[in-house]
Amino acid sequence: MKKHFVRMVVGLLIVAAFLLHERGDIEIPLLRKIENIAYDTRLRLTMPEGVDSKVVILDIDEKSLKEREDGGEGRWPWPRDRLALMLDKLFDKYQIEVLGFDVVFAERDETSGVRVLDNLAKDALRNVPQFQAAFGRIKPQLEYDEIYARAMRGRKVVLGYTFQEDDPGKKGMLPAPVFGAEALGQHTLPIPSRPGYSANLDVLQKNAASGGHFNPDQEIDGVVRRVAMFAKHDGKYYEALSLAVVRSYLGMPPVKLEFADYVQGDAELEEISVGGLKIPVDAKTRALIPYRGPRGSFKYISLVDVVNERVDISELRGKIALVGTTAPGLQDIRVAPVDAVYPGVEAHANLIAGMLDGTIKRRPAYAEGAQFMVVMIIGVALAILLPFLGIGKATTVTFVVLAAAIAMNFWLYQHENFVLPIATNVTMIFIVFGFNTIWGYFSEARGKRQITGFFGQYVPPEIVAQMSKDPDNVSFEPDSRECTVLFTDVRGFTTISEGLDPKALSELMNEFLTPLTEIIYKHHGTIDKYMGDCIMAFWGAPLPNPAHALAGVTAGLEMHRVLNELQPKFKAKNWPEIKIGVGLNTGRMSVGNMGSKIRLAYTVMGDAVNLASRLEGITKEYGADIIVGEETMKAVPEMIFRELDRVRVKGKENAVTIYQPIGPRSEVGQDTIKRLELFDEALKTYRRQDWDAAEAQFRQLAEASPENKLYDLFLKRIPVLREKNPGADWDGAFTFESK
Repeated sequence: MKKHFVRMVVGLLIVAAFLLHERGDIEIPLLRKIENIAYDTRLRLTMPEGVDSKVVILDIDEKSLKEREDGGEGRWPWPRDRLALMLDKLFDKYQIEVLGFDVVFAERDETSGVRVLDNLAKDALRNVPQFQAAFGRIKPQLEYDEIYARAMRGRKVVLGYTFQEDDPGKKGMLPAPVFGAEALGQHTLPIPSRPGYSANLDVLQKNAASGGHFNPDQEIDGVVRRVAMFAKHDGKYYEALSLAVVRSYLGMPPVKLEFADYVQGDAELEEISVGGLKIPVDAKTRALIPYRGPRGSFKYISLVDVVNERVDISELRGKIALVGTTAPGLQDIRVAPVDAVYPGVEAHANLIAGMLDGTIKRRPAYAEGAQFMVVMIIGVALAILLPFLGIGKATTVTFVVLAAAIAMNFWLYQHENFVLPIATNVTMIFIVFGFNTIWGYFSEARGKRQITGFFGQYVPPEIVAQMSKDPDNVSFEPDSRECTVLFTDVRGFTTISEGLDPKALSELMNEFLTPLTEIIYKHHGTIDKYMGDCIMAFWGAPLPNPAHALAGVTAGLEMHRVLNELQPKFKAKNWPEIKIGVGLNTGRMSVGNMGSKIRLAYTVMGDAVNLASRLEGITKEYGADIIVGEETMKAVPEMIFRELDRVRVKGKENAVTIYQPIGPRSEVGQDTIKRLELFDEALKTYRRQDWDAAEAQFRQLAEASPENKLYDLFLKRIPVLREKNPGADWDGAFTFESK
């Protein structure tokens, strides 16, 4: 027992973390993601598929939007007199039961020209009796909104609209609320109040039977799994489009809210009762959408075919019809658990069918308590039992428990319509089992040997020794971390290598790579790799280093100083002069053990790394030994930098500002600072596109320091830019087309 005590305690702590997550005391985001995946999997495995016949979707498709001569009605929205004709045919000829609109009619219909004629009647032609008489006769026939409104009167037409979450603007007219706050009594609904809305014209909403909101309820992963049945506005509650359609279908029965009285504290909403139908919801009034299958689980009929009476009456008689759109440019597309491209109107259709069929899944208020007990029983049992079992028996027990938990959860989902969480159970079982398995294979001594053997090729021995003292805090796993990365490359190395035999070339490389490596180690850097004559190194990993940017810049400056000291030795051996370019950049990057199953390497990757490589490549363009990115400059206030330019390097669209480190502030003289200020002024003049003044300033600098290539670079650019005239929106950046 004593031998396994620590393992049991750690296992119980793991279980405690999952229990705290279930209680809501802590949040484990990964479990939410796994839970969503598990729910989507169950849904896809059990959905009935096939086509539901109760609901038909009248599609504003591409065919409907073609011009009249091509068999369509033209672009949406159609003239309201045509929509009125559509209503007449749907209710009189096709005898549908309810018509719901997944579109909003927020603007007046001006296609008839009645507003123009009305203005003429009030102004230019007010004294023309013939015009006034004729206009008076035909005006009722041109008021398309009125015609459309009259066509709705007395028919089960449900208009759609949207609430605004952040915008307080109010447009159009809301339908009557379903109930007010007083109807809740002592209960509350934990849903936010929506300040604004975009609704239908007053004349239309007044003549429609009802209205419902169709606000999307996307979850954190962007998937639509549920829809709130009510939205709150000005202390009143308004129903969703799907619920409004069902109520219209049933003759507008009242809505009853069923609260779970057995929950301690405030009772939670558990169910909505409408005309004998029970609609399971959560505390926020959200109902799970009972998706039948992928896109196309309901009959789609082109709306233009309805207008032109090209549809068999049997396909619509007695049906609930929803008007929605799939036409390009009008598509109301959602991401659904069953399809990544799913029409929003079909989500409403699924909900309507689910309400009428009673197939909406429910998660009762007591589910959280039940889940907590299941997690505790399974977790405590495994945490205590597994340390005493060998790997074989432990594996068998774990997977029997896992299979039983999944089977029970699936049975409740399929046969009892209960949606109980499963991610916490499954994840906890795997983690408790994994912990106990790993414990048997890894010891502290082995961890130290692994760290020493692995990191010994990357970092100096003193860092390896420091890591070995606390191996539990050292990870090979990839992580996102702010680091500083350095690239250095020998300029003209191809020419140098062609002039030396292999033995001399190898000796030369050893002579300059060794001191450069020693400098990186001296400043506690990590060698990433050697690439021929190039070194890649970084600071900030594997051990944190708050001064990683300073260490990298200091190392880069020291590299150039040491190389200059080596030149006489190289000359004595008849070797060519070695000059290097150094690029440094700071930022968040992925760091860790990466590669393939065959070979792994501890390395850094990301945009910040790529930029450092590009900066090294352009050092020769500016005659600079070292170029650093803006984040590196900001992280090293101890140094004085010269702002060189704004550039777009190969592979990046956004411009970046680049800098050249001059030296520590305490060591840079006033003359140097003066020259830097003069260059900074010239750079500002250049970016203002004051070409003549900038040219004069750069020329003055070049005459004072003819050996500095930087000033000539701008003097060559100015005539080109003067002729090109980049315009007022020019950001002053130069684009490099090569690496």
